[in-house]
Amino acid sequence: MKEERARENLVACRNGKDIGHRLRSFWLLLRQLQHARCSISISCSVFSLVSRSPSLSSLSFLDLSISLPLLSSLDLSISLPLLSSLDIDLSLSDQKKTDHLLALDGAKERLHLFKANLLEEGSFDSVVDGCEGVFHTASPFFVTPSDPQAELIEPALNGTLNVLGSCAKNPTVKRVVLTSSIAAVAYNGRPRTSDVIIDETWFSDPESCKENKLWYQLSKTLAEDAAWKFAKEKGIDMVAINPAMVIGPLLQPTLNTSSAAILNLVNGSQTYPNASFGWVNVKDVANAHIQAYEIPSANGRYCLVERVAHYSEVVNILHKLYPSFQLPEKSADDKPFMPTYQVSKEKAKTLGIDFISLEEGLKETVESLTEKKFFGVWRILKTNM
Repeated sequence: MKEERARENLVACRNGKDIGHRLRSFWLLLRQLQHARCSISISCSVFSLVSRSPSLSSLSFLDLSISLPLLSSLDLSISLPLLSSLDIDLSLSDQKKTDHLLALDGAKERLHLFKANLLEEGSFDSVVDGCEGVFHTASPFFVTPSDPQAELIEPALNGTLNVLGSCAKNPTVKRVVLTSSIAAVAYNGRPRTSDVIIDETWFSDPESCKENKLWYQLSKTLAEDAAWKFAKEKGIDMVAINPAMVIGPLLQPTLNTSSAAILNLVNGSQTYPNASFGWVNVKDVANAHIQAYEIPSANGRYCLVERVAHYSEVVNILHKLYPSFQLPEKSADDKPFMPTYQVSKEKAKTLGIDFISLEEGLKETVESLTEKKFFGVWRILKTNM
C-alpha cells in the first residue's frame, strides 16, 4: 500500500525555561509508538518528527512540549500514525538533548528529526503536507512570566494560527486535534463553588483574565478562540481537548510545571497553596487525543478533569499514601479555603475515557519523581509499598 507521510512539531524549552504539558506530550508519543505501524521522523531548529504509514492515514503531532534543556527556541515535530509500526530516524547534532526520546521503546530504530519553527509563518507547510491528522498539543506554561506577551501569549496565539495556516493549505488534512486547557474554560468571572458544574459551554473571559493578571489563562483563551474562528473560516475539522492540571508518570528527564507543584509538597514545603484545581492523569489526556482523532463523531471541546481538589485534599491523599513524608500542615494564607467546584465528565466519557483516580495519579507522580531523582525517597517508598 502507498506510504503516507506525517510530521509533528514539539515545543520544548525556550532559553532554558520550562514549557508545560510535557507529560501528556510524551505519553501521546509513547501511545503512538506502542500502537502504530509507521515510519516517523522528527525535524529540528527546533525539530520535527515525520511519519510514513504503510496502511493508515498519516498523523502530524504539533507542539508536543518535550523538554530539551538549554536549547533555545526549540520546536520538535513528531508524527505517529495510529495502529501502524514505526520507522523513525534521528538527525540532531547534540544527541544528549534527545536521549529521552530515543529511550522510548522502539524509538532508536524509528525516530527522525527535522527542522521547523513554530513562530515562523509557513514553517509547517512542508511538515503538514500529505498529512490527514494534525495534533497541536502544547503552549508555554509559566506561573510567573516576566513578559507575558512574549513568553505566553504570542507563542500560544501566533503558534496555533501558524500551524492551522499550514493545515489550511493542505487539502489532505482531515482533522486537527488542538490541546487547549481548562484554563480556557473556567475563568469567566462566574462563581466556582461546590454546586457549580462547569462544562464545555463555558468559555474564559479575556478581560477577566487580564484584570486578574491570569496570563496563562489568557494565552490559552485567546489561542483557542482564534483557532475556532480560523477553523470555521477555512473549513477545518477541529476538535479541542481541555485538560486540567496534568499529573502522572514523567517520561522526560526534566521537571514540568504541574509535576513541580507536587514535588514542592513532598520536598519540604512548610505550607500548601490556598487553591483548588482540577487534576487529570497524563495517560487519560493522551488517550483522549487519540480517541478525538479516531472517532469520526468527535466534535467541539472535551473537558478532562478527574476531580477538582483543594491542595489540602492533595496533601491528605499524599499523607495516606506516604505517612512517613514530612508534608506541609497549613495553608499559605489565613483566608478561607478556595472552594471546589465540579467539571462535567459526560462528554469526555463519549471518547471512552474511564478516568484514573487522583490517588493513583499522585502515587505515579511521586514514584516517577523519585525514579528520576528529583526526590530522593526510595527507602521511604519501599517502606510503604
